[in-house]
Amino acid sequence: MERNWNTQTVAITGAASGLGRALATHFAGLGAKVLGLDRDEKAMEDLRAAFPKSFHAIGCDVTDWPSIERVFAQHPVVDVLVNSAGITGKTNLKSYETDPANVDQVFRINFFGSYYTSKAVLLGMASRGYGRVLHIASIAGKEGNAGMLAYSASKAAVIGMAKVQGKEMAGTGVTVNALAPAVIETPMVAAMPEEQVKYMTSKIPMQRCGTLDELVATVHYAVSPACSFTTGFTFDLSGGRATY
Repeated sequence: MERNWNTQTVAITGAASGLGRALATHFAGLGAKVLGLDRDEKAMEDLRAAFPKSFHAIGCDVTDWPSIERVFAQHPVVDVLVNSAGITGKTNLKSYETDPANVDQVFRINFFGSYYTSKAVLLGMASRGYGRVLHIASIAGKEGNAGMLAYSASKAAVIGMAKVQGKEMAGTGVTVNALAPAVIETPMVAAMPEEQVKYMTSKIPMQRCGTLDELVATVHYAVSPACSFTTGFTFDLSGGRATY
């Protein structure tokens, strides 16, 4: 069966801002039915107005398993899931200076949010013989960024999850991959301490941040029907920082 975007349902977490918003705009523009999941439902009103037939704003907390269960019980057929909800937490801190409550919060959103949503959709995808899951991780999950213990460790966990799920789903028609961007120009990065951003950018051979357009293009391929023989993989989007 030929799969066009206007016949697919794409669920995107963190759709109210940053990466998630750019991705929601892209796929809604292609005519896909987009389920935009975010705690800030009001921030998605303009997307709903711009794409009244294709964009569906869903207010929910990805860290709350019962809420995620309810959402996907109401929307049982999902062809694509992109987990882009995430926070950096407090940064520019040595590991021994971190606040355990903040580390826990970062893991709740970055790892458990991705775990809950993928747990909710993978069986249905496998039973239908098709699905694409992409977890947005980070170069910090591959290499670790000094001063970013919670973020780096949580994204490393996301990469590990993609490897496990990719192997588990192999042969079902479902692929599970991760994406490891370096610094992408988003409000989340803009809110970080300047010293932390300079440290991160200095490690990029291209000596610049990535753009949202570059990220959207990579995600588009990774969750497309054409990307059918790649699973458990972490796509690079790091301006040459990661070459493995």
